[in-house]
Amino acid sequence: MPVKYWHLLDDGRIQCDLCPRECKLRDGQRGTCFVRERRGDTMVLTTYGRSSGFCIDPIEKKPLNHFLPGSAVLSFGTAGCNLACRFCQNWDISKSKEFDTLADQASPEAIAEAAVAMGADSVAFTYNDPVIFMEYANDVADACHEVGVKTVAVTAGYICDEPRREFFDHIDAANVDLKGFTDRFYRHVAAGQLQPVLDTLEYLANETDVWFETTTLLIPGENDSDVELDEMTSWVVEKLGPHIPMHFTAFHPDFKMLDVPPTPPETLERARAIAMANGVRYAYTGNTFDEAGQSTYCHECGLRLIQRNWYRLGEWNLTPDGKCEGCGAECAGVFETGPGGWGAKRVPVRMADFGSRR
Repeated sequence: MPVKYWHLLDDGRIQCDLCPRECKLRDGQRGTCFVRERRGDTMVLTTYGRSSGFCIDPIEKKPLNHFLPGSAVLSFGTAGCNLACRFCQNWDISKSKEFDTLADQASPEAIAEAAVAMGADSVAFTYNDPVIFMEYANDVADACHEVGVKTVAVTAGYICDEPRREFFDHIDAANVDLKGFTDRFYRHVAAGQLQPVLDTLEYLANETDVWFETTTLLIPGENDSDVELDEMTSWVVEKLGPHIPMHFTAFHPDFKMLDVPPTPPETLERARAIAMANGVRYAYTGNTFDEAGQSTYCHECGLRLIQRNWYRLGEWNLTPDGKCEGCGAECAGVFETGPGGWGAKRVPVRMADFGSRR
């Protein structure tokens, strides 16, 4: 599929203008993301309509704790990525150079149909970064919105200004990976830059109605110092607002960082404490057993509003309009009149069962 966001250079190469990598390509070459390719004098998206698989997940797995809690989300991704994180947890998909990875094919209409049929309130673009297949994601989002299904982006936010505006115009909620808070970390561990991610977060906070939360995978010795966590959480409160939920999740050795030990639970608890001391109202721990750190509390009176044990919800003390039943303070987020009942189930979806009537 032909795409926009590129221009021709004086030396005959084409520069991709989708993300800050600004890949410069000759005929037949692909960008670092692997999926955007120059063919003749144009750029194409090679993975349009193709996916690495579809599955129904709990929305908390994205993770999103303040967007339709307890609901089901139809998740899918494609292949490739425009960052090169040495710790990538989905490296078999994001770093794939094989089209055999893309086992499922589905039209945007078929995906929307499947979401409705399976009882999913939203569709998530995840597993690899959706900004690199934004044309496909945008068409899927349009089809979903036509049938009342919301859209979720799980992204590193590594995208240029103009395509950023187009992409998020199609999105209802997002979880943005704030991978660290130093240029050194982004350069050394992710082969990217910090500032474009901060630009995306400020754009979401100040110029859109997209509900978003952030996630930081804490890697021992890399991005888990008190100084960095203090600077990061203070910046979030100042630039994005105290109501933005922050997730601190545990690293486990993977991909090119097999020699780094797993994150101790104490590190996650420390990060959460620093965030809350700096004014973050909703700070969570992830990839660990920590019911207290995964539950939602009222920022005014401290009442537990939503009890969580991994992806299972328990106690619910929100009014139908999303306020604390104890003191009436508003809890930031997008809530239904009560919790969803999906639970922790993970159900694979066979897309061949959908779209046949179109």
